[in-house]
Amino acid sequence: MKRIIIKGISVFAHHGVLPEEKERGQEFVIDVDFGLDEGMADTDNILSTVDYAAVAQEVASIATSARYDLIETLASQICAYLVSMTGVRDASVTVKKPSAPLLVHADWVGVTVSHQAEAPGGPERKDGLG
Repeated sequence: MKRIIIKGISVFAHHGVLPEEKERGQEFVIDVDFGLDEGMADTDNILSTVDYAAVAQEVASIATSARYDLIETLASQICAYLVSMTGVRDASVTVKKPSAPLLVHADWVGVTVSHQAEAPGGPERKDGLG
């Protein structure tokens, strides 16, 4: 199986439970990893695969266009977008919060969410090609 991995998409957004997180905002770092259906990327042509530049842009847009209390919800929204794309069979999304308000030092706090794509014949999927 072929997989596309994008690590370290950095965005400034206003996610969090605490009022100061919602007001001031902070950096979030997002990693995505998704598997392609059989036959995808079998030719040396962008039209035969999922355009990872477009995916990275849409992930950043999802992360900055709405506000969530929980990064679990953000990760789920991004994951749902990925598995809705034509040619994507499964996806895993990690959202990291480097400046999480903790009483102890940690490099980051994060969540990982994984989804499987709908089986053929399920809901219509978005075209993620080219």
